[in-house]
Amino acid sequence: MDALYTAVATANGREGRAVSSDGRIDLALAMPPALGGNGEGTNPEQLFAAGYAACFASAMGNVGRQLKVDTTDVSVTAEVSIGKDDTGFGLAVTLRVELPDSLAGERGRQLVEATHQYCPYSKATRGNIDVELVVE
Repeated sequence: MDALYTAVATANGREGRAVSSDGRIDLALAMPPALGGNGEGTNPEQLFAAGYAACFASAMGNVGRQLKVDTTDVSVTAEVSIGKDDTGFGLAVTLRVELPDSLAGERGRQLVEATHQYCPYSKATRGNIDVELVVE
C-alpha cells in the first residue's frame, strides 16, 4: 500500500488520555459503566464506532458516485460491542445504514454491500470480527 496519510495517536490505557499528534483529539478515557467504570470519559469502542461510521459513510459517497447514485441523505450508525470470547475479549459491529426512500429495496442493499467491499474499515475487520449490515 502507498500511504497517503498516517494518523498518529497515543493512549495510556482505558482510564487515562488519548491524544492525537496534531492535538485535535485530546480525550479523557474511562471504562464504561457496563465494564465496571465510571463512564466519565470516552472509550475505545466509541472511538472505533465513530471512525467506522464516518469511513463507511464516506466510502458510500465514493461508491455512489461510481454507480451514479445520490447518497446525500445517507446516514451510518456503527454499534461496536465488546464481550468475552475464547481468548479474552472480542468485538462485534452492527452498521445501521439509513437510506432515503429513493434507495429503498434491492438497489439500496446493493449499494451497502458494494460499500462494505470498498470501505477500508470493512476491509480491516473482514474475517476478524463479525460485522452485521442493517439497511433501514
